[in-house]
Amino acid sequence: MIQFRATTVASLIALSASPLFAITAEAADKVVLQIDGAAAPFYAPLYAGVEKGIFEKNGIEVEFIYAAAADILTNIAAGNVDFGFPNGDAVIAAAANGLPVKVVHTTYQRGIGALLAKESSGIKSYKDLKGKKIAVTSLASPNYLQLQVGLQQAGLKLDDVSVEVVATGAIIPALKAEQVDAIVFSELRKYNLEADGTKVTMILSNGFLPSFGNVVVTSDKKLAQNADVVKRFTTAVTQSYQWVIDGHTSEALDITFSKYTPTWPKDQKGILTTAFEQTFIPSVWQSPLTQQKGLGAADMGGWQKSADILAQYKVIDSAPKAADFVVDPSTIGQ
Repeated sequence: MIQFRATTVASLIALSASPLFAITAEAADKVVLQIDGAAAPFYAPLYAGVEKGIFEKNGIEVEFIYAAAADILTNIAAGNVDFGFPNGDAVIAAAANGLPVKVVHTTYQRGIGALLAKESSGIKSYKDLKGKKIAVTSLASPNYLQLQVGLQQAGLKLDDVSVEVVATGAIIPALKAEQVDAIVFSELRKYNLEADGTKVTMILSNGFLPSFGNVVVTSDKKLAQNADVVKRFTTAVTQSYQWVIDGHTSEALDITFSKYTPTWPKDQKGILTTAFEQTFIPSVWQSPLTQQKGLGAADMGGWQKSADILAQYKVIDSAPKAADFVVDPSTIGQ
């Protein structure tokens, strides 16, 4: 685990009736951000935001730590960490279980789950999956839910396909070796497959099952008692992502590879650059809503639909109201 603490913000105060100036150190607010999974280049905007002084400019000193999404939300609710960066489905489940958590920045405007198949398989829609072998990484994963919903909307059932559970590290090789006919996983793996010369058919899950990727979460208590810190933190997140969007993908990835993910293969930079420029920037971090309201804007209708579907498929007992656990960053502190 790599941690970084930004330097404190210095303010220059002129003393009246004196030619001298006194420099006083204005301590930044120290916060812990717990990120879903492990240090990865996909979080490059956050890492670059620290290294480029964006968080510092907003009076925030950040420490990055990592955990599974469910653990992040438990820690948020207990006050063990200040902010979390889990996936949206986990937040909905936490809210349904009564945990006092709030989404304060919908960083990923949509989910990135997708069905991937080789073009040579002839699979072009979910209807084409009948009799096929489909891989997911876990029967508890959001991708398995996506498979179920996709099949149902195509008039099929799970009994119409053969579902294989394949570990994360083996699921792409399984597809390439044609051990399975298709996988439901991350759309980002399309770029890995294409880089190896594999032609791929992709069906995005978000088209029939609205969801959200990584989002910024804090506790009800912190939002109520420290709205100014929350506002400055979410502002720094927005500015960090905007900096990457504004043409700094390569620099952000260089920062990430050198200081935060040194064990990642450097030859992955090209694939990641393509993923950022073709997927993350145009349609994950940005949306028609963010064009109107700014990065991190909350699609309340989308959040509610996602919660309702999770309840419909018995992932949660009942759907919480989106307004009870999702906040638009523009309203923080008002």
